[in-house]
Amino acid sequence: MKRIILPILAMFFVGNIIAQQDLKPSKTQFMIRGYGSAGFQSLNDEGEKESSFNSGTFAPIMLFKFSDKFMFETEMEFAYENGELETALEYADVMYILNDYMTIRAGKFLLPFGTFMERLHPSWINKLSSVPLGFGHDGIVPSSGVGVELRGTFTVSGSKFNYAVYSTNGPKLNDGSMDPDEAGILHFDNYEDNNKNKSLGGRIGYLPFTDSSTEIGFSFLNSKVGNTESDYEKIGAKLIAYDFSFIKKVNPLAGIIDIKAQYNKSLVDDAEYFEPLDGGGFEEYTFNNTSNSFYAQLSYKPTMSASNFLKNIELVGRYSELNTPEGAEWESNVKQTAFGINYWLSWRSALKVNYQITDGTGGHGGGGIDKKLFTIQWAFGI
Repeated sequence: MKRIILPILAMFFVGNIIAQQDLKPSKTQFMIRGYGSAGFQSLNDEGEKESSFNSGTFAPIMLFKFSDKFMFETEMEFAYENGELETALEYADVMYILNDYMTIRAGKFLLPFGTFMERLHPSWINKLSSVPLGFGHDGIVPSSGVGVELRGTFTVSGSKFNYAVYSTNGPKLNDGSMDPDEAGILHFDNYEDNNKNKSLGGRIGYLPFTDSSTEIGFSFLNSKVGNTESDYEKIGAKLIAYDFSFIKKVNPLAGIIDIKAQYNKSLVDDAEYFEPLDGGGFEEYTFNNTSNSFYAQLSYKPTMSASNFLKNIELVGRYSELNTPEGAEWESNVKQTAFGINYWLSWRSALKVNYQITDGTGGHGGGGIDKKLFTIQWAFGI
């Protein structure tokens, strides 16, 4: 953690000193925002049942504005799990607005790989209490990176576009030397680069209608992922994603329809891995290291209802899949269906009641997967 925070703090203080050379102190502004959640869950995992209240999470977001063009942002996350306080630095980056069409930022930032992790993952924005398959722990989608990014917007013949191009340390390949069960997996928390290569990624978003109700996006990330001076140093990875968003008030339905979807694919070059044998020694094996995931989500909120109670009700459903390589120790084919009823206490606070079914085969433990999860979550934004 110190290796991450110290360089960022140094960057922040140096930038602050430079900025203050030609900025009036009165222009410096500071704001604390954030979000959090608390709730209850009941899990049925292949007949084994457990239930518990959880102590929740809190994620403060601190924003510093030194001028109309120069800013700094950071988010920390605090959660109490397994009897211990867990902390994480979600992002911390400096931003400078070059002009109306370009903004540059550097540090640790949420990656614009699709839209879910960058725009939708906070608990009060996410309409369900869980994330789709393929995201989060053991997922195939990168959430953040350390590097530099250029982003902005532009118009062409009346159509609106947004874009982002970035270079980060990139993901790291697990070669199985420390954990044979994870040979071939990509790890995205690569805060110190494991090779001399830097990843190149980006996203382009297209909004075809003047009301901005619809957005279609394409994302990519290319990188070398093996350790320097190892047998895997030339192994590369290509990640792509397609995302779709539609949100609009539909008069015949007397409410707002919100549709979100994203498809992700990960292609890693073939490599030879080693599996330890019970009698000693190793067995060499390989597999086609291609994974994919997908989710589609639909929600409806009857905002035009005459009932004040019904106006605040939201119905949501989501389907997602995750498929990892056949022949890998972590091979899996999993499907998940989730439903929810949300009651919005305010525009940034909701009480969510969700039920989720996850089934399939594989995973680190192998065999079948059959999980049913019921959750109640109170999520809020500050």
